[in-house]
Amino acid sequence: MEFKRFLAAVSAAAVVCLLLLTSCSSKDDPGAASSPSGPASETPAASGTAGLLAQIQDKGQLTIALEGTWAPWGYHDEDGQLVGYDVEIGRAIAEKLGVEPVFAEGEWSGLLAGLEAGRYDVMINGMDVDEDRRQKYDFSTPYAYNRTVVIVRADDDSIQSMEDLDGKTTANTMSSTYANVAEGYGASVTPVDDFIQTIELLTSGRIDATLNAEVSFYDYLNIHPDAPVKIACVDPDSTQVAIAMPKGEASDALREAIDQALAELAEDGTLTRLSTKYFNTDISKAQ
Repeated sequence: MEFKRFLAAVSAAAVVCLLLLTSCSSKDDPGAASSPSGPASETPAASGTAGLLAQIQDKGQLTIALEGTWAPWGYHDEDGQLVGYDVEIGRAIAEKLGVEPVFAEGEWSGLLAGLEAGRYDVMINGMDVDEDRRQKYDFSTPYAYNRTVVIVRADDDSIQSMEDLDGKTTANTMSSTYANVAEGYGASVTPVDDFIQTIELLTSGRIDATLNAEVSFYDYLNIHPDAPVKIACVDPDSTQVAIAMPKGEASDALREAIDQALAELAEDGTLTRLSTKYFNTDISKAQ
């Protein structure tokens, strides 16, 4: 009930803001209502400011973008069902919003393009937050924290620190945080579709290393305990993982509602429970 009251308050506030904007436009320019180039032409944008959350509620669906190939964040189990930490987070948030979750799977770059184009409402995909991404997307409060590791073949001791990546070949999905970090340390990055393809390139000797989430590496080892790979080094600084949404005032009400939902999921222990379920540790809190 508390969250529903919050949601109603957010929606009501958005409507009041829209009415005030419309009223101010009319007072400032009596001819605005009939002039497409006058202040009244800004009214649709004002409507859009309140619109994203309202549109989601009107259609009764929250469209969530994710790759669906990155365990344990989002993947298909033996029965072909979409499962994972991000999948359950998405469902829990949709329930808080009073709508149904609809998952749209695809490759990383295509999902980002779809989010920018407004084809998806949010992207929940273990997405690290950095300054470059903040310029393009709006983000929720963090719902997980991650550490980046450098993964190499088990018989390779040539990389002992992040600085040793200079001149090495790596592989990651393009535009990912890990690709940017690798390039920042002087490595060349081969674009791939997913983590599985990255490991195949690594074990076959076609790349020297790859960067990824520490929890994803250990999840892979749980499934493939004999894989000839190891962690060469760990970036000690954890990164924030948050939910991305289209950038702009249109996302303000949605972001507030998602932040409120995440706060409640943290308070009632849901984030800790799901984190432990999929990662065997609580990544919902900063280390």
